[in-house]
Amino acid sequence: MTFTEEALTTAGPVTGWSGAPDYFAIREYSGFDPHAVVDVLRGRIAGAMFRGMVDPETCGTLAERFWASPHRRTRGVEAPGHFLGAYHYHKTTRTYLQESAEAAEAVDAVLDVPGDPIKRFHQGLADVLAPDGVHVRLAQHDGAQACRGLLRSWHGHGEYALAPHDDRSQCTEPQQADFEIQRVVDHNVVALNICLENGNGGRLAYWNVQPDDASKLRLGLHHTGSPYPLESLDGVEMEWLEVNAGDVYVFNGAHVHAVEPNTDPELRRTTLAAIFGFIDDSTVVSWT
Repeated sequence: MTFTEEALTTAGPVTGWSGAPDYFAIREYSGFDPHAVVDVLRGRIAGAMFRGMVDPETCGTLAERFWASPHRRTRGVEAPGHFLGAYHYHKTTRTYLQESAEAAEAVDAVLDVPGDPIKRFHQGLADVLAPDGVHVRLAQHDGAQACRGLLRSWHGHGEYALAPHDDRSQCTEPQQADFEIQRVVDHNVVALNICLENGNGGRLAYWNVQPDDASKLRLGLHHTGSPYPLESLDGVEMEWLEVNAGDVYVFNGAHVHAVEPNTDPELRRTTLAAIFGFIDDSTVVSWT
């Protein structure tokens, strides 16, 4: 089934799992606390926000390098987004990993700063999980590694710059049946976003529902998770999360979420992002 206007009007509201109040919250911290990341990975809380984790100078340097990079690419036509790195969405495992290898040098060149934020994040997570015998690494297949970070700036038209979607569905892509990231769906798929620049608006919209397979099939989103019609989310509890440059946040990506556009079209929202999760009791993998 493909997404159509008929599906929009006949599919009905999204159904699925919703968390209790003590779970459904994005807890805020002054600086980085990797123990809170573990709480998200373990499904104890929906998300965590680390305010001002990345200093303004580093944010400025990374954003400037991203926009100046000759390797930056566009995605979309009417409102093209910009990105540097590789994204696995709707691709074969081989294609994604090949693109990851091709982009690795350009991504490393942008992130070559003291206190590389994504390296710092992964090291902090690895340090707190090590006593439990858990190893943190990039996802891999046949000796090839996933991209370690995706720099991006999306500019969608309409009510949201990035339409309501979930990150779990894309991890069931049939073309990636041989990729270890598909084992994350048995645990919690966690999104990582490092905000490098943001204008007015640009908030995260986060709904208290992890859509079930029945909803995804009705909407034709079973392997894509995007876009959920706004009408299908009517009545679902939703929270807004303010995001500023330097903030780093993680959340359970199985929940429907979206990004508000900036109110000033001249201002940009640029992030460094990744996805991660357990694939077994002793391994956390990351990819983009």
